[in-house]
Amino acid sequence: MNYGNIKYFDIADGIGVRTTLFVSGCTHHCRDCFQPETWDFDFGEEFTEVQENEIIESLKGDYVEGLTLLGGEPFEPGNQKVLLPFLKRVREEVPDKSIWAYSGFTWEELNDPENKRCHTEDTLPMLSLLDILVDGEFHTLEKDLTLRFRGSANQRVLDVKKSLEEKRPVLSEYNDREKLG
Repeated sequence: MNYGNIKYFDIADGIGVRTTLFVSGCTHHCRDCFQPETWDFDFGEEFTEVQENEIIESLKGDYVEGLTLLGGEPFEPGNQKVLLPFLKRVREEVPDKSIWAYSGFTWEELNDPENKRCHTEDTLPMLSLLDILVDGEFHTLEKDLTLRFRGSANQRVLDVKKSLEEKRPVLSEYNDREKLG
């Protein structure tokens, strides 16, 4: 798996100060995507143990809330193969940090064993390591700047633990709108 960028001290992609990993490769190709260069699976550099170690070290700061996965698409099958063992390491080494992921796939698609575009043997184990999933493709016609942590009204901010328990998508407390003015 390649990655396009790692942002340390990110405050835009989840609650608090976060480390954000932008993975490469995406088959959604959303119109007006804010990072179309990440559609290419070969974009950027190879994600290795060196980057894993740097990210985990960055998460050890008391002021850091957690890790966010963006893309590209973290739930592309090839990316899942690499991200699952990495997320297991994060949970083992910094268990008090939250993990967010953004996906163009919906909760329903990720949980559908018939959906070979995104559902693999790694999907449910990977989901189980997340706290928050922002799901759904970006729809430019539903763009809404008052939404927190997402760009279009079709996207949802889901509480993954509750969603797994209830076997249905459960909205997170962060699914509200920004308070403007």
